[in-house]
Amino acid sequence: MKIAIAGAGALGSRFGFVLQQAGNDVTLIDGWPAHVAAIKEHGLKVTLDKDTYTTQIPVMFPKEVTQNMAMDLIIVFTKSMQLDQMLQDIKPIIKDHTKILCLLNGIGHEDIIEKYVPKKNIFLGNTMWTASLVGPGHTQSFGSGSVSLQNLVAGNESDAEILAACLSEAGLNAQYTDNIHYSIYRKACVNGTMNGLCTLLEVNMTTFGKTTPAHQLVTTIVNEFAAVARHENIELDVAEIVSHVENCYDPNTIGHHYPSMYQDLIKNHRTTEIDYINGAISRKGQKYGVPTPYCDFLTALIHCKEDIIQDNEAVTN
Repeated sequence: MKIAIAGAGALGSRFGFVLQQAGNDVTLIDGWPAHVAAIKEHGLKVTLDKDTYTTQIPVMFPKEVTQNMAMDLIIVFTKSMQLDQMLQDIKPIIKDHTKILCLLNGIGHEDIIEKYVPKKNIFLGNTMWTASLVGPGHTQSFGSGSVSLQNLVAGNESDAEILAACLSEAGLNAQYTDNIHYSIYRKACVNGTMNGLCTLLEVNMTTFGKTTPAHQLVTTIVNEFAAVARHENIELDVAEIVSHVENCYDPNTIGHHYPSMYQDLIKNHRTTEIDYINGAISRKGQKYGVPTPYCDFLTALIHCKEDIIQDNEAVTN
């Protein structure tokens, strides 16, 4: 299968590597010059637990794609706020048969993707795989993970199952689900707790889990997600999801991982996806008349931290 990874950062590079190793024709597309240059010059370096591999893999900037690079599948791994521009830039490789699998954190990305492909070619999913960038051209992952995905339009279940099989052949533990919106909200609860809280406290998930208020904070935030989801006919199992989040603390699995929001803001001084995670719950809460004070406050605090870091950089420069 001809596959493009649109947004080949930490997790996109990991997926691209294992899909290539499984025999697919994979191209990485990313906008970070140092990352693209490192892969072109030295190959993509991938550390999976304790083992490190290097592979030659095609990589390019979004505006370098051409009409003759038609893709069977595009997996989008951009940041939420970058999705629309990425798809606009890579329109030449999107053909009538091209499927798009969205594995982004957050809620509501199908509204953007529908501008570029028909609904029948859109597949939504989420992944519990994690990854971080050691540096340009080098991605690192610990522990195991999984992928759940579903077709957006009823009747395309077989296509979704084929995509899941392709990912599973690469060791990504993918499965078809008939309730992806539940899965997306469940994953959003992990992002809505671990991302913001670990970023504000500047700790990994194990360290956060050792704090006294951790359980109360996670439970309260998950309850806000559940209250909003209920207005969209999605009934979240709060106790199960809180337990699912707290499993992230385990240092023997992914507990030592710093969430992607931490990597964006604290490590790389980039703006975050908070408006598509807790911020999305705040907006939906206003729409449905549901109070979401913890998500409101967490979103505001992350924006404060973004402003502080940007101001400090401006003074330094």
